[in-house]
Amino acid sequence: MSNSIKIEICAGSIESAIAANKGGADRIELCSALSEGGITPSAGIIEYVCDNLTIPVFVLIRPRTGDFHYTRADYEAMKKDILFAKRNGAKGIVTGMLNTDGTVDTCRMKDLIEMASPMEVTFHRAFDMSRNPFEALEEIINLKCHRILTSGQANNAIEGADLLSELVKIAGQRIIIMPGSGINLSNFNDLAEKTRAGEFHLSATRPLKSRMSYMKADVSMAGKNSNEFEIIQTDSDTVKRICDLAKLKRI
Repeated sequence: MSNSIKIEICAGSIESAIAANKGGADRIELCSALSEGGITPSAGIIEYVCDNLTIPVFVLIRPRTGDFHYTRADYEAMKKDILFAKRNGAKGIVTGMLNTDGTVDTCRMKDLIEMASPMEVTFHRAFDMSRNPFEALEEIINLKCHRILTSGQANNAIEGADLLSELVKIAGQRIIIMPGSGINLSNFNDLAEKTRAGEFHLSATRPLKSRMSYMKADVSMAGKNSNEFEIIQTDSDTVKRICDLAKLKRI
């Protein structure tokens, strides 16, 4: 037995980041477009959050949605975003790159990790799209990433719990395996017991009604199924409750 479990909150907005801080999260992953799997937030968001939070801010470095094999232009943009995050006080980045055959792009990842230093580097759920999780694990360890964010190569961490448990055992003290995707108050305890992971990643969100008094109902900004008058935001009370549960768990 050692330390209690750490909780990372995936914050898709400034208000979500503030709520995660208020709720007692250990750190945040800052991103935008959370409903699309997350992309790199704007310069203004990065700067504001890093200036106003008291917990570590890790910035997602993902230039677009879709797969994790990037063009040269994508890659150059990623490098610029890393340097901006570093200059503005981020404590870590969250990123990942694959080759077209589903293996880890170790060559370009190595360059990004060196550029990011001394910030920590989390290899994100690109891991879940890799061809062989055990080969990818060893490659990421050799790159000296600090952790892997993963659902256990499943749609969510509950479905991937068996692989997550195996990865935690194989990784040992060499790298942190951080389960993420679909984790909430109702399943956290069971997942913590089964995987024995030391860190967990979740968004702890709830829908909030828009403050708009005038609502134009027949126009949508993001497709027919979207709702511009409902905001999905991290809830500080939910963060506090999950953090309280985590403090009771020992690893």
